[in-house]
Amino acid sequence: MTDRQIRSWLTDMDGVLVHEGTALPGAAEFVAALREAERPFLVLTNNSIYTPRDLRARLVAAGLEVPEEAIWTSALATATFLAEQRPGGSAFAIGEAGLTTALHEAGYTLTDTDPDYVVLGETRTYSFEALTKAIRLIQGGAKFIATNPDVSGPSADGDLPATGAVAAMISAASGRKPYYVGKPNPMMFRSALNRIEAHSETTAMVGDRMDTDIIAGMEAGLQTFLVLSGSTKRGDLDRYPFHPGRVTDSIADLVDLVRP
Repeated sequence: MTDRQIRSWLTDMDGVLVHEGTALPGAAEFVAALREAERPFLVLTNNSIYTPRDLRARLVAAGLEVPEEAIWTSALATATFLAEQRPGGSAFAIGEAGLTTALHEAGYTLTDTDPDYVVLGETRTYSFEALTKAIRLIQGGAKFIATNPDVSGPSADGDLPATGAVAAMISAASGRKPYYVGKPNPMMFRSALNRIEAHSETTAMVGDRMDTDIIAGMEAGLQTFLVLSGSTKRGDLDRYPFHPGRVTDSIADLVDLVRP
């Protein structure tokens, strides 16, 4: 790990700050320290279902006071990317309010008539009709974008198929692969850094997954911290050809790094 000073922080949400609606050890203290020290920070999530306002309410219910503007989702990153690629464009979107709201606020028109893009996000109500429409629009020339490559997501009853799994089905039928904007694409991190006007050399990423949080943070030039309170366990580390800057049991171990 380098001795670069950390002025800004990016942190994953699930497995780092919360688990199934409950704050993890040290999460409240970490967020409080960031706010007290006036450190620029963002909470990142590949979840594109919810708007930042929705996610803030969920975090508050878990005891974490995170401002709405400090939440960055794959839906927001996707909308930002599309607005830069084709300002004022159009999209056929499959997803929930988190995605459609982000696209609207980025100046996009949502349509199923000759759109520039087909944009796939997370939803619990995938429609066969909508998927068929997406396949035909892609075959007709629409560019295929997906918010994130996660193939499954957690629920109280077990894993659910997520964006990556549905994207694979559309790809198989249309013959076109999507461009994924969310983690582990460093694009999501770069847009996050721009949002808080931070520099990669003085920013740290805290995550619980080696295959998304850590590799993306590393490729974006950030200092990386892996916490073992989520998906990755210590015994998993040797499976990867890269390593985080530091491994800790939980985000509680990082609180003192935030304080001046």
